Amino acid sequence: MWKVLLVEDEVFVRESVREIISWEELGFTVIGESGNGTEALAMIIQDTPDLVLTDIVMPGMDGLELLKQTRQAGLKTKFVMLTCMGEFEYVRRAMEYGASNYILKLSMSVNSLRDTLRKVSAELGASTEARTETDHHEVPPSTPVLTSTPVSPDSLTVSSAPPSDTDLPFTPVREPIVKHPEISKIIQYIGQHYDQDITVKSMSRYVMMGENYVSALFKKKTGHTLIHYLHGVRMEKAAEYLRETDLPVQEIGYRVGFGSDNYFIKIFKRWTGCTPSQYRHRS
Repeated sequence: MWKVLLVEDEVFVRESVREIISWEELGFTVIGESGNGTEALAMIIQDTPDLVLTDIVMPGMDGLELLKQTRQAGLKTKFVMLTCMGEFEYVRRAMEYGASNYILKLSMSVNSLRDTLRKVSAELGASTEARTETDHHEVPPSTPVLTSTPVSPDSLTVSSAPPSDTDLPFTPVREPIVKHPEISKIIQYIGQHYDQDITVKSMSRYVMMGENYVSALFKKKTGHTLIHYLHGVRMEKAAEYLRETDLPVQEIGYRVGFGSDNYFIKIFKRWTGCTPSQYRHRS
């Protein structure tokens, strides 16, 4: 069963979407519901649903930002956007970030929703097959591999000198030597623009190659996913800011490319085993 999360601030619409479809018959199961994007993002990171049906316009974090944050987290969750008439600029932007489809709420029917779910189910099946094939590729022995095993905050040691492998509470990113020109171009771009909105989709457009091909090729050539590598670069820069400046944690997160300070803290802790504030106090 593919896992589905429903995100809609209008309770009536959310209940209608849930009730008009026999989800199990189409191979889906609804694992949760949310009325706002901030709560939904936490649920996505925790439960990793296969599909999110989300309204675009919501108070606080809207559906478009929810999609962007999910992609920045490196998650491949499919998105279907629920929209009203007149919101097609939002729809266009959502499709650019990899949304699978959109549905007009005013004309939503059982048939339109069922057709969309069948399309998404086919996409999920194809993605699973592609990942299975990729997992059979052997990573070259010389490839540097990032690790993100948490360590105790008490073991942190930092120095004003350039960080070595033992100075940081995680294995620092070393720019891999890659002979493939497009992958080298992506690595160079990340090193120069890590503070910007970077996704697999945007990098595939940058090197004019297919998204799935770039994703598989990057992992094969470097030993880790593109988003994991991006996070590694960002964590090193964040650690440097924490050691050498008094900038607020939220500002540091923004400077290294995170639009949400909560998400920055979550990723930093995942990599280091401690929060940015704890890291700073022990440095």
